Amino acid sequence: MIIQVAALDDLPLLRAIERTAGVPFRDLGMAPVADDEPPSLTQLTEFQRAGRALAAYEEPGPAGDSLRPVGFLLWDPVDGCTHIEQVSVHPQHAHRRIGRALIDRAEQDGSPAPLTLTTFAEVPWNAPYYARLGFRILDDADLTPGLRAIRAHEAALGLDRWPRVCMRREPGLRT
Repeated sequence: MIIQVAALDDLPLLRAIERTAGVPFRDLGMAPVADDEPPSLTQLTEFQRAGRALAAYEEPGPAGDSLRPVGFLLWDPVDGCTHIEQVSVHPQHAHRRIGRALIDRAEQDGSPAPLTLTTFAEVPWNAPYYARLGFRILDDADLTPGLRAIRAHEAALGLDRWPRVCMRREPGLRT
């Protein structure tokens, strides 16, 4: 697996990965999440130019196949933390530790800062998954101003129809 800043030409493929990765939410009765539009090419370009759009690529085959992304992660600095805005892996490549590798790489690229994210509390591949990776759920008293602003934006988008949490992982707590 090769993890690096996404190539500019691959940004449309990241949008396709996000659409496909969202499909399983439909089976949980979360059709609005499944149908949510991925980040725009403009947004992805901003992350990419800042070096905060990581893509996971399969190793090229013996025929020298071109690299194609199979997952990606977007992050922003928020209140001294590396905040994971989005992490998605194409379902055909699930259960290969790609998400974990992307998160660990974001930790390296974001300096020795804690990682934060917001996620659905009861979706198996969300909060329970991140807990296995060393993230802990934050109490309301532990939320920074930036995390509060992110949660308010998510609530305005209607994501609070399903329980959501903020999570944090301290540097070096990879599992």
